[in-house]
Amino acid sequence: MQGTLDSQKQDTAREDDLAPLVFFYGIGSARPRVTFVPAEELPEMERSLLAHDIDMTPRLKDHHQCEIDLDVHARGRIGDYLVRASVLNRRSDGKPVEFGAIGIHLDLLPEEAQKLVLEGRVPFGTILERYEVPHSSHPRGFFRIAVDQRLAELLGATSGQILFGRCNELRHGSGRVLADVVEVLPRGG
Repeated sequence: MQGTLDSQKQDTAREDDLAPLVFFYGIGSARPRVTFVPAEELPEMERSLLAHDIDMTPRLKDHHQCEIDLDVHARGRIGDYLVRASVLNRRSDGKPVEFGAIGIHLDLLPEEAQKLVLEGRVPFGTILERYEVPHSSHPRGFFRIAVDQRLAELLGATSGQILFGRCNELRHGSGRVLADVVEVLPRGG
């Protein structure tokens, strides 16, 4: 019985980790199937981009050797908590390099950084870097996802294609959760 309870707790924790993605699809709506896997099961390129404890925006910028732009597709706000779903694109050619669904605790950011986050034009990682917001990255899990038509269109993929991603928690220097993030990478990028 204890094993079943532990498994149920783990499943609930995994669902909680996916909360920003659930927001993008809508509570109770169908969404792509996510299967959590150990980092060792990620393909080599995806593992190098996902299995680390730093922010994704600078990692993607270094990998693609160009600036990264933000394209917001959905957003919602309750008080000081902003949830948004967006695509990060290479500035050099506009190619998508990540889908991200993120929940951000705005009250942990300087006022000017909050304004930039709300404007939705600059990637969150770039804002954290620019305003030197003390934080750390804590990956909660890695997954494979069979993307549906909606995600496929955003990432230049095909419906049903298997992509990889991670759930990540950014913690403010104070120890509080700054942001919860679900990140999905396109293949070959």
